[in-house]
Amino acid sequence: MKLLLVEDDPSMQTALSRALGRRGMRVTCCGDGLKAVATWQAFQPDVVLLDLSLPGLDGLHVLENARKGGLHTPVLILTARGTVGDRIIGLNAGADDYLPKPFDLDELEARLRALFRRQAGSPNTGASTSYDDPVVGQLRYERLSGAIYHQEVILELTPRELTLMHALMSRPAHAVSKEKLFELVFPGERDVQYEAIEVVVYRLRKKLTHTGTTLMTLRGLGYLLKAST
Repeated sequence: MKLLLVEDDPSMQTALSRALGRRGMRVTCCGDGLKAVATWQAFQPDVVLLDLSLPGLDGLHVLENARKGGLHTPVLILTARGTVGDRIIGLNAGADDYLPKPFDLDELEARLRALFRRQAGSPNTGASTSYDDPVVGQLRYERLSGAIYHQEVILELTPRELTLMHALMSRPAHAVSKEKLFELVFPGERDVQYEAIEVVVYRLRKKLTHTGTTLMTLRGLGYLLKAST
């Protein structure tokens, strides 16, 4: 897979380039919004990983200009702007998927490869172009917007609750460790007590009442989201 990474943070750019390169991707980097479209045209990537906060030209304008210029490469937006409203704006601008920071590298790779398969899929190849949303009980995790739906109505969650749900619904019927969830929900917050994750879980459980799902605590393993029986 040829991947164009448009990211202005040098440390993030280096870390992602090395990590994804080790996973078999050919990565080209660009850290300037004004040069992004030209790099895109020259490199002809299979997938674009695009940050929104860029110098020179905002990521959304980069995307809009690329689409207007006839560049239809699948785009995954990677950004610290994590609200549902921001995701919808990005998708309306022409993005194909959206992953808020902080993120799990395994999930990022899975999404990039899913976009690659969709791009490669055609009647001649027989490849699948579907991108199923995870469903647990009566809940559906819409990957493109990041919203959690209960019977097609968006479930109102705080950013921390939403991050926790993303982690759990990305691995339905699998336990996610308390340590992993703490890192995702409270990234870099050294002054936060480890038990704070239990508070988020407690509040989330109350909101999941009557949604056909159960948030279970598995001693020694972590938390698991499953359909209620």
